[in-house]
Amino acid sequence: MNTEALHTLHTHLLNSLANPPRETRRLFHGRGRRWPGLEQITVDWLEGVLLVALFKEPAPEQLQALKKLLLELSTAEVWQQSAAQALLLQHRYLPQSNTEWLCGQPKAQHILSEGGLRYGIDLGQKQNTGLFLDMRYGRDWVRAHADGKRVLNLFAYTCGFSVAAIAGGAQHVVNLDMSRPALSRGRDNHRLNGHDLSKVSFLGHDLFKSWSKVKSGGPYDLVIIDPPSFQKGSFLLSKDYPRVLRRLPELLGPGGTLLACMNDPALGPDFLLQQVAQEAPDLQFVERLENPPEFADINPESGLKALLFERRS
Repeated sequence: MNTEALHTLHTHLLNSLANPPRETRRLFHGRGRRWPGLEQITVDWLEGVLLVALFKEPAPEQLQALKKLLLELSTAEVWQQSAAQALLLQHRYLPQSNTEWLCGQPKAQHILSEGGLRYGIDLGQKQNTGLFLDMRYGRDWVRAHADGKRVLNLFAYTCGFSVAAIAGGAQHVVNLDMSRPALSRGRDNHRLNGHDLSKVSFLGHDLFKSWSKVKSGGPYDLVIIDPPSFQKGSFLLSKDYPRVLRRLPELLGPGGTLLACMNDPALGPDFLLQQVAQEAPDLQFVERLENPPEFADINPESGLKALLFERRS
């Protein structure tokens, strides 16, 4: 993160704020490794809030130079014209992902919009805000294909897929996640959009101890698997993803669709293709969803993988 790299970042942000997105978007994706010296920085536009995340600890002088750049940005004319209200610097490399409010009045929660849908997020409190922006096309796909379907949303987190499914006319969605607070936020997200909560179920359980509860709501027309790459004590992608796929014949109805997702940069789509072929051989690969253009990566196989499969009737 030398002077030249910081100048590149500054120019990029000035240009982005000159015409800010109407909805939530990533403005700068250094982790795509297309900007030398900025590989550990991302910048998100959260509709009036600019969230800058650092994924690796910089040298003290580099950190000070970055803060100076960001503070100068917050006083620029383009900042005022963009209607930006706050600027956060999140240190993702720290255990608690500590966040500094460099500009603006601190607040715990914020409302975002995506495709006309509304989502509540956390600011400055947790590692993740509550909405993964790179999954935008996945939520769009679910919304476009959910009409009349029974949907199972595994590792649901704050239920972004569920909100999209109900907005798309899903008959019912079952959300499962170990985190009850995340599911509570998911329930609030549905309320934000005026959804009928009788069409949505929330199961705060460990999937591997709750197969009977999950099966009782099926069979499902659409199953979504979007797990963390690693969650201490509960999920290891390489070991546990196959365990989930192995149970799909019990969950997914004939002709049903699987949306299998993975965001581990060390594993390409071949991992999912091989695991599905081995553990659920009656599923046929259809396509890999594109990622939003703002998440371009020097190696496309390192970015988000969202693969569609169909079960043979």
